[in-house]
Amino acid sequence: MANKLFSSFKIKDVELKNRIVMSPMSMHSSDEEGEVKNFHLTHYTSRALGQAGLIFLETLIVNPNGLVGPGDLGIWDDKHIKGLRNLVEQIQSFGSKVGAQIGHAGRLAKKEGVDLIAPSPIPFNESKKTPVEMTKEDIHKFIIEYKNAARRAKEANFDVLEIHCAHGYLLNEFLSPLSNHRTDEYGGSFKKRYQIVKEIIDVVNEEWNGPLFVRISATDYHKDGNTNETYVEYAKLMKVQGVDLVDCSSGGIAPVKVDSYPNYQVPAADKIKNIVNIPTGAVGLITTGRQAEEILKNNRADLIFVGREFLKNPFWPRQAAEELKVDIETPVQYTRYGSKWLAH
Repeated sequence: MANKLFSSFKIKDVELKNRIVMSPMSMHSSDEEGEVKNFHLTHYTSRALGQAGLIFLETLIVNPNGLVGPGDLGIWDDKHIKGLRNLVEQIQSFGSKVGAQIGHAGRLAKKEGVDLIAPSPIPFNESKKTPVEMTKEDIHKFIIEYKNAARRAKEANFDVLEIHCAHGYLLNEFLSPLSNHRTDEYGGSFKKRYQIVKEIIDVVNEEWNGPLFVRISATDYHKDGNTNETYVEYAKLMKVQGVDLVDCSSGGIAPVKVDSYPNYQVPAADKIKNIVNIPTGAVGLITTGRQAEEILKNNRADLIFVGREFLKNPFWPRQAAEELKVDIETPVQYTRYGSKWLAH
């Protein structure tokens, strides 16, 4: 049977040349304005040269008060479009597709001098600041910020859009019963906790017609929190709304220790893919080509999201190809006759 990691994958009108995705990872290398800098041009385009099929930028923040950390890239203002478009087009010129993950850190935000916001006034832990409960007006404004972010992502020529509903950030806070104790239409029951995500997907779909992913934390690792089974049900709702792929991470909503080991998050991607019949992305300590190939060949996920290994090695796809004995494209500049001085 043919190799699968380096087979193409088509979602709507976007075709990835392989199943390798660079996960969104915060670089904190912008400024207070959230603009693209030279670092981003070097960092992301080098992974395109390394032959990643799809490259996600770090989380693009939809509101300047929702920073994951200092120096996050922004998508909260039209002024960001030009820099993002230039970065996207440079990455695309080397054959990779580009994804925009849009999000807000909620009660985990790192912004000095402003109130933290959350669905309920529950701090992450005893040492963290208590957030302010969002009013319905706050929620409606927030939903529009996502709509505007989707429009900007389209204008910046991104190939894929992902809504960040994981890792303890704002939308994850709404989904989890650990952090959402509301009694209105945005909290309480399973479906009410999903309501804000539902409304965001609806308005995003008004602006965005390309592939739409959602990143989830597929378990809260807590007896009173969401489980893999909960997210199977959430994924069913997402599928009805036209979500194309569920990106399956985990944790972040509660201060618990997670036992991480190779492929530890893959079972969630497997379960959601095969119960809901929706494409999924697998993530979490996937470090070798053989691991990735096993996940794909056993139909446990459709895309392989790689994080830290890409920080160690921008050419991780080549390492995986050598391991799997697969010939892949080499940038012409890196071949024997790619450089004129080598040709003489």
